[in-house]
Amino acid sequence: MDKLMDNRWVTRIIALLIALLLFASVSFENQPASKSPAGLPLFSNYTETLTEIPVNTYYDDQNLVVSGVPQYVNVTIEGPSGVTKREGLQKEIEVYADLTQLSVGTHKVKLQYRNISDKIKVKIDPAEITVVIQEKVTKEFPVEVDFVNRDQVAEGYTIEQPVVSPRVVKITGALEEIERIALVKAVVDLKGVSETFTQESRVAVYDKNQNVLSVSVDPNVVEITVPIQSPNKSVPFTLKQKGKLADGLSLVNITPTPNEVTIFGPKEVIDAISSIEGEIDLDKIKEDSTIKVKVPIPKGVIQVSPQEIEVIVDVEAEISETFSDLSIRSQGLGAQYTLTFLNPEAGTLDLEIQGAPSVIEGTSPTNLDVFIDVTELGIGEHDVDINVKGPDNVTWALPQEKAKIRITEIEG
Repeated sequence: MDKLMDNRWVTRIIALLIALLLFASVSFENQPASKSPAGLPLFSNYTETLTEIPVNTYYDDQNLVVSGVPQYVNVTIEGPSGVTKREGLQKEIEVYADLTQLSVGTHKVKLQYRNISDKIKVKIDPAEITVVIQEKVTKEFPVEVDFVNRDQVAEGYTIEQPVVSPRVVKITGALEEIERIALVKAVVDLKGVSETFTQESRVAVYDKNQNVLSVSVDPNVVEITVPIQSPNKSVPFTLKQKGKLADGLSLVNITPTPNEVTIFGPKEVIDAISSIEGEIDLDKIKEDSTIKVKVPIPKGVIQVSPQEIEVIVDVEAEISETFSDLSIRSQGLGAQYTLTFLNPEAGTLDLEIQGAPSVIEGTSPTNLDVFIDVTELGIGEHDVDINVKGPDNVTWALPQEKAKIRITEIEG
């Protein structure tokens, strides 16, 4: 035995066996291994299926559109377990369809792979696909707005024409798909809205049967502004005057344009408003003028339209005229009483009026109502205010402010 161990060749063979055992142990320490009848580890194959491997497609994407290529495939790998780790394969392997040499039409294509060791067998599922290659077309389409929950808009509020930006989008796809386009729309939800709002909405493309088409939209999101109008109504716009014109001037006419305004707000608020009154300062009027008058906003009203009214003011140099012996009318006297004027004794007076020539020339005694109100008076003598009603933009001067009268009961 000692002689055998002293033999050089025997020693070398033993060392080689030990080296082979160490190599096998290091190479496959983390892999399951089968054993020989002698108990020695044997080389083994590694098999696994990688799922959701993306498929890349190579073609003239500037001019063509391709359909039929799956987004993901499954790949089964088989080979020596020590060649690579599963994580590396998952990241490095590329599955692809090379369509660069194919023309427009329908084709059966075998999927290919790369970036994987030649020592590994690869099986792709599906291995073959049917693709359709079509001409790429780009066309512009207007975007329509589709409202949902229109019946749930707050009571009294109305929806105005929406504004879409951009109004037109570019749609790219196969010629066949582009020709099927029947509707390009963005959806807006109106549930509970009560004021103007802006939102972004995704653009969807449909055929005549409301099927969504697989096309590219640029941009695929648009901005939509929806004007919401609150309850409103139109009411007359009137003007009250403050101050007075300079001496020697008389007012001919005040004309607001328009003479109505629209008020917006809660229904119960605007229903209680019958008119809106603005104000004009006559102290500032020195000649014929066109001025802007701000429309006041009543309490509770959200908005008025327009916010300003243009007012044309016509003035002329003032003249005067006197109407003589105008009868003083009484009103409110009971049928069982009689009235006697004590001062003025005749129950008449002279009335001087002032105004613009165009107004004075059209005024006659029949346009002037001089009267006293005795509704609350009883039997006896009374001093009563004299009242005058006359045309607009005319002023007057009474010779006396009060009339002295006597009321007596009719006998019999």
